[in-house]
Amino acid sequence: MKKTRVLAVILVALMVMMTTVLAGCGGSKKTEDTSSETSGEVVWWGWTPGSPTNEQYIAEFNKEYPNIKVTWKQTSIDDYDAAIKPALANGKGVDAFEVSAGSGNGGVKVFGGQAIDLTDAVKKALGDNYKDKLNEASITTMTVNGQLKALGVGTVYSGNLWINKDLFDKYNVKAPTNLAEWKEACKVFKEHGIDGFVQGAGQGAFNMDTFHAIADNVSPGTFTKAARGEVEWTDDSIVKALELWKGLFDDGIMQKGALGLKQYPEANNLFMSQKAAMVMMGSWYTSNTLPDTMKASIEAASSKEEPFTMIPIDFPDIAGTGKTGSMFGDLDYSTAVSATSKNVKAATTFAVWLGTSQSGQQIIADSLNVVPSLKSATPNWDKVKLVNPEKQNEVIKKYIEKSMGSGDNPRFAEINADMNQKMMDVLAGVAGGTITPKDGAAQLAGTQADSK
Repeated sequence: MKKTRVLAVILVALMVMMTTVLAGCGGSKKTEDTSSETSGEVVWWGWTPGSPTNEQYIAEFNKEYPNIKVTWKQTSIDDYDAAIKPALANGKGVDAFEVSAGSGNGGVKVFGGQAIDLTDAVKKALGDNYKDKLNEASITTMTVNGQLKALGVGTVYSGNLWINKDLFDKYNVKAPTNLAEWKEACKVFKEHGIDGFVQGAGQGAFNMDTFHAIADNVSPGTFTKAARGEVEWTDDSIVKALELWKGLFDDGIMQKGALGLKQYPEANNLFMSQKAAMVMMGSWYTSNTLPDTMKASIEAASSKEEPFTMIPIDFPDIAGTGKTGSMFGDLDYSTAVSATSKNVKAATTFAVWLGTSQSGQQIIADSLNVVPSLKSATPNWDKVKLVNPEKQNEVIKKYIEKSMGSGDNPRFAEINADMNQKMMDVLAGVAGGTITPKDGAAQLAGTQADSK
């Protein structure tokens, strides 16, 4: 009798479960697309390049598609993943969103599953030979399981410093080319109440840039080989690079409290308000050589200073090897379209326009924020007016050309999620003195071994 009752209970439970499953299936209808290729409302999420540049892109887009309203929703780099996950999960309030090639924020391998395949849309826009017209990385790094999950907007490069040329001229300071000159420059600026160099060492991604630059100064290419597993992270050159990284803090090049600051907004604001003369930033910072963009950045820093002359310089030869000028880059960001959006057609129109059209990629080129994905789009130097053309034009042109010729030297693309976190932890620990350079290298090697 007891067995009969038990079986009856189990049977009832199974019937309830099946009813629940069927009810759930009946309720999960495919999201209806209420937009068209020429009309709709698109909410575009991202972290870069930020206002007012994104609004300028939208204004240019609306010249061709006046009936598609695009709203830019910006988050900070650190908050992006945590903010976009629930928005994509509930299918509300996000139509187009930025993704990156690496394992940091917005990784395409993390969020690609919630984006549509844009292959057919790109073929329609550029033809079957679309791969010949676009930067290779804009396709390869955004392809997941054979599907094109996002369209690359442009590439960014790092490995250099930016300096306030006006401050250097005012105090008769030489742009540093080696460790001694860097220390001397910082000393002079400190005497005048200005931070010589500023870095938000509390924000790991930018520490990785500085470390990569140092590693390339010690032994060009070894960092990338280590990231690919071709060289051990315990290689002597990596240990030496960690020692030099620690030296930036010990020698007073890094400002006091650097580990408690973020690159954005704190370090950026210090540089933009002319309270710091040098900062470690990459090619995305070039947009600040444009008067309107710089003015907006200065205002965002709560400063009343006027736009100033900033130029890029090679990372100083702190290793004493003479091997300087190395640059490394990745596709900066791409535009994906949410699979649960009610504005898929309109969002696709926007993503394709931004990443493949001559007009969309031309404004990308002229904004000097990234190097465009469309090969035929280059900055219109007759139209692009810098803060100080006499001192900036040729320097910026050569800087962009040099960045594009950096070769096979990725920024974050070869760093997986586990290594990304471990490297940030190791760099913070070495800088703070809780991890020795040798132990830090061993920890990186251990993480590499565990991921194989």
